[in-house]
Amino acid sequence: MFGIRGLDGLGLLHTAFALAALCLGLVVILRVKGTRFHRRIGQSYAVCMVLVNATALLIYDLTGRFGIFHVAALVSLAAVLAGFFPVFLRRPQNSWIELHATFMAWSYVGLVAAFCAEVAVRVPGIGFGRALVAVNAIVVAFGALIIHTRIPKIAAGILNSSLASKVI
Repeated sequence: MFGIRGLDGLGLLHTAFALAALCLGLVVILRVKGTRFHRRIGQSYAVCMVLVNATALLIYDLTGRFGIFHVAALVSLAAVLAGFFPVFLRRPQNSWIELHATFMAWSYVGLVAAFCAEVAVRVPGIGFGRALVAVNAIVVAFGALIIHTRIPKIAAGILNSSLASKVI
């Protein structure tokens, strides 16, 4: 479809869910945490991510068999679930907010890395492997820096505020 290899009906659905998750995740990052809006957009993000990963596990156009991108989809799905369960269970008691934020942030970093890699591998003259490694290294390094410097401060602020009883 549109002259892009792998963009059949399933690929188009996968792309639509991924683009929706990119937008929803960005809104979650930029807006105030712990509000009803945060919860609703976050839930929509999580649903889109589950659907992105489910469709990814059904796509075999690149190699014809289970491969590294399927493993990445499983890791991404695990990150989303690991971010969901602390919110659902409100456990561990004093660190569930930080666990939630950290895992959800890593799920978003993975999504951004996948998006950037998808764009990079389509640039003429750049090898597939080189594009994947370079783009992922940059996105993951930047994501790690942001996650490990900002999330502990944000989580501590939420726990110490009056929002702690209402958050997420």
